[in-house]
Amino acid sequence: MAEKTEPIGILDHVALDICSYDSLVIPIKEKMETISTASCIRRVNRKLLEKNEDQFIPQKIYIGLFHHDKNDLKPMEDHKWRYLYSLLNRKPHLEVTLDNCVKELRELEHKARLCYEGHEQIKISSNEFVELMLVDGGFLIELFLRHSIKGLKRRGDYVFNTSGLLYELRCDMLMLENQIPYFILQRLFEIVPVPQHCKLSLTELAFRFFRDMIPGDHKLHLAKFGQEGNHLLDLIRHCFLPTIPRVKANQGGDIRGLPYKATKLRAAGIKLKKASTQDLLDIKFVNGVLEIPPIQVHQYTERLFRNLIAFEQCGTENTPHISSYVLLMKSLVEDQRDVTLLKQKEILTNYDVPEKKEAFTLFQRLWEEMNVAENINEFYYDGICEQVKQYKRSSWQLQNWNPGKPLKHIYLQQPLPPFVIVIAVLLILLILVGALFSIVSYFRHEI
Repeated sequence: MAEKTEPIGILDHVALDICSYDSLVIPIKEKMETISTASCIRRVNRKLLEKNEDQFIPQKIYIGLFHHDKNDLKPMEDHKWRYLYSLLNRKPHLEVTLDNCVKELRELEHKARLCYEGHEQIKISSNEFVELMLVDGGFLIELFLRHSIKGLKRRGDYVFNTSGLLYELRCDMLMLENQIPYFILQRLFEIVPVPQHCKLSLTELAFRFFRDMIPGDHKLHLAKFGQEGNHLLDLIRHCFLPTIPRVKANQGGDIRGLPYKATKLRAAGIKLKKASTQDLLDIKFVNGVLEIPPIQVHQYTERLFRNLIAFEQCGTENTPHISSYVLLMKSLVEDQRDVTLLKQKEILTNYDVPEKKEAFTLFQRLWEEMNVAENINEFYYDGICEQVKQYKRSSWQLQNWNPGKPLKHIYLQQPLPPFVIVIAVLLILLILVGALFSIVSYFRHEI
């Protein structure tokens, strides 16, 4: 008969059945997890929250530990319980499956708590924490299943029949503070009764749910999405990772973007070309051609980029890929003329955002409000920008470029329009003809 459980481990919250183990096993296990597990679900910087709280705080559904004690989204809390019941009730003897889930989650509780930044200050009992992981994890799995398998959707399903709700849920579920550890989802998925005709893995189900908000080739992204990730936002981040080697700057200097915006680059003889790849960060400069993958600027773009940048700024070991991309695009797209040029080159595609979110204001706003310049300690595209600077063209006065100098103070000499050249030639001819007539007239007068 099982012994009575007692709280042990982190803040005396974790309760485990220790009847099968030596008394030393659990403390050693927890110590190894404490040393090996980094907090991957972080709080958004307070300064960022003050500027745009709605971009980081869920509006429809709370997932995970940080907002579990709030009661302002009660309607969706009830639907989470309904989805969990549907998931577990798909097989007879619901209690057996439920018992297995609870036992497995207790085994993972200590490690799961460690994933949350500042978990020591969050007061929640062992039972409450396990229940939270079960309800949130079960809801997500059932949501992914219903989204991919049409036969599972029920008449009157509030989530799928309410206009715009899926969009709002996706927006909330990609937020940095609204996550649960992915290994919790994986373990639950191994236990709960998945429909027999569903041959998709958890990763494939999750990717299908989020793929429309990730720019690029879905087939390529699925392989990246399947890489080991800490939570759903981290899995989405993997889809953006570049596939080509980084070009590092050879010279010193604080390079923070391209020297000129798109229209001036073209005027200087630099060609802008849509890259053949759809991997968003695979930007390269070859023989005077700046190749940029197409980006779909749509309704998800700003919120997704903000949370990815916030993730990069959390002091994790992540390379600031998205921050670097925003910095480069901000220097490339400064006004509507640049937007028009990039749309002509098919670099900006699927452009369905409102006027107030034009691409040039989008990247400018992200750069300013996310404090990108202040928080980026390594500009990923410094080598490419250095190559552009060093590219020699007779029409481009590169020698005066200073990477630290504001772009508005840099003058770019543009080629003269054809009609100006024609007028200049005619004026020169008229002057020569006039001079010739004057000379002839002079000698005739002398003779």
